[in-house]
Amino acid sequence: MFTPSQQDVRRFFCDSFKKSHAREILTPIEAIAADWIHQHPEYDEVLSNLDAALEANYSVDQGNSNPFLHLSMHLSITEQISVDQPRGVRVAFQTLAKKLNSEHEAHHQIMECLGEMMWNSQRSGLPPDGDAYIEALRKRAG
Repeated sequence: MFTPSQQDVRRFFCDSFKKSHAREILTPIEAIAADWIHQHPEYDEVLSNLDAALEANYSVDQGNSNPFLHLSMHLSITEQISVDQPRGVRVAFQTLAKKLNSEHEAHHQIMECLGEMMWNSQRSGLPPDGDAYIEALRKRAG
């Protein structure tokens, strides 16, 4: 299993941003990242300066939103939907996207459930509960 460091993740997104804006050839995962980056222009300043990005501190205590975590969650959710893992995530996404009339907003709803599942896992010391995650998505999809 590949476990990138914080710096690896930040370099990946900054490089994807740079390559996309320079109209360079992107790998498939960079192309997906670039699509999400383009949907978040508020991150352009952060992504355009690798050195600053590597040094930035996104402390929740200080009310700072972490653009790299946000984009990483979009990538994770995109992958989950593409392979329907955990089973049912694709249908939940489609239902939410239709209900909200926005695939992007559907991702943000899923992101909240994903974050809650991960928080519960870290707090309990147990593996992430995919069934609870899907159930939370189904409730949101209503």
